[in-house]
Amino acid sequence: MLKKGIMLTMLSMVMSSAIWAQGAKPAPASPPAVAKGIVNGADVSISYSSPAVKGRKIWGGLVPYDKVWRAGANEATIFETSKPLTITGKTLPAGKYSLYALPGEKEWKIILNSETGQWGIKRTGETTDDVSKDVLVISATPVKSAKFNERLTYVITKSGFTLNWENLAIPVIFK
Repeated sequence: MLKKGIMLTMLSMVMSSAIWAQGAKPAPASPPAVAKGIVNGADVSISYSSPAVKGRKIWGGLVPYDKVWRAGANEATIFETSKPLTITGKTLPAGKYSLYALPGEKEWKIILNSETGQWGIKRTGETTDDVSKDVLVISATPVKSAKFNERLTYVITKSGFTLNWENLAIPVIFK
């Protein structure tokens, strides 16, 4: 009887340690992040996965110039607004959009697309941006960032948002 009790106790301890070990997962390489703010009276959020530089060449390397990019890692980045916004003289209806970017050395295109919920790239490495569902395309000029940004971040300001990563900042101004 005592042997049975000892065996059950030892079995419980082994099972408990196995359960605890399963709970400890490594941090994702590109953790999820959300930027929130108010732009022209609208609640705006950008949900994205935040990759790190990790010593890599980002612009013109990991993220090629003149090729549409998912503007983050993993799933396509999501831009959401609670009210219509006027951006470069065009109205963006309230709603949820995938946010893509077409980086260039001197000019970027920021793309808001009506299709959401997809992974950011296809198995071939091409973007999932369906051009026929692009709602708005905005021009933006990249500038050298004030500091080095190891992780990609978005910051929402009262006049738009800025994408910051590595040594670049890409301000997107709503007018």
